[in-house]
Amino acid sequence: MANIVLIQGHPDTASHLGHALEKAYAEGATEAGHEIRSIQVASLNFDTLRSREEWQNAAPADDIRQAQQAIAWADHIVLFYPLWLGSMPALVKAFLEQTLRPGFALDYSAGKNGFPRKLLSGKSARVVITMGMPALAYKWFYRAHSLKSLERNILRFCGIKPVHETLIGMVENVDEARRSQWIDQLKSLGSAGK
Repeated sequence: MANIVLIQGHPDTASHLGHALEKAYAEGATEAGHEIRSIQVASLNFDTLRSREEWQNAAPADDIRQAQQAIAWADHIVLFYPLWLGSMPALVKAFLEQTLRPGFALDYSAGKNGFPRKLLSGKSARVVITMGMPALAYKWFYRAHSLKSLERNILRFCGIKPVHETLIGMVENVDEARRSQWIDQLKSLGSAGK
């Protein structure tokens, strides 16, 4: 069984499809015996970083420190967010900048050739992105550029791998049958701890 942290990155606390997908994943994981913790980014109290000095040396806010504890505990991380302007919402990026800082995610003092030691090695991740456009268009026409950047330049840079993805497109005005398929898919992924 795995320790799994679910990070809900929708900036709106009202219920959206991403929240239903997170709930389905959690249900599947819990029923299968996995341990679950949840981080609701929209409910956290933290400022955006404004300098390299802050990123390297400022003490994280209490909510960020608690998020770091949940991530440190986890074997697997599942990040949910909607695609906004071709990328993650600004609140998710600010959360990642605050959370994945030196001393927690990276150790520059022990790195080689200017690259830091990856402190989150041994963890895996899944990124679940909902979007208004067809997922195939995002993946093939736009080449999933923001997802690739998240995987390569943020998650893997900290040692998190493998990173899997679930892209859910055309979410607006979807019928109940299609929505149920997505819910079932996430429940199955949760059950498998993937």
